[in-house]
Amino acid sequence: MTIVPHLLVTTLGVQVLGLEGKDIVLAYAFGYGIDLIDHPIKLPLYLKKNGKKNETHYHWRTPLQEPIALAWIIPLSVYLGTYVPALFFISHFMLDYMVSYEKRPFYPFSTYSTEGMLRKYSDTSKEIWTCVVCVVLILVVAVAKGRVLQFHL
Repeated sequence: MTIVPHLLVTTLGVQVLGLEGKDIVLAYAFGYGIDLIDHPIKLPLYLKKNGKKNETHYHWRTPLQEPIALAWIIPLSVYLGTYVPALFFISHFMLDYMVSYEKRPFYPFSTYSTEGMLRKYSDTSKEIWTCVVCVVLILVVAVAKGRVLQFHL
């Protein structure tokens, strides 16, 4: 998925859980920001292989975005005394596992790969529906918590 669904799911999670302070920072770091770290790591490899040519379904993922990363994120969560990094990281990779490009859940320890869930639906439709559902739920939660949106002209 692109960064938009990750941002929306993270925002929804922060609202629903009523997170505050450092937990908000951790939620966005592990639910959204992991891409901001991971993709630049792969950029030099992509440019070396393809130059400026666009390669669809390029494997942009490092082990930082795969479920194997829970091996360090869960101990970090325990150390920090909060479930937030693990929960929001799981939400991040679950979104990624909905789309069809190649994923390697146990890389670098295994070359096993999968192409995601819900394969009979297009990636675009999964992304659009995820965004629509998240926006609606964000608005519902905001209204339910008494944070009615106000527009100032």
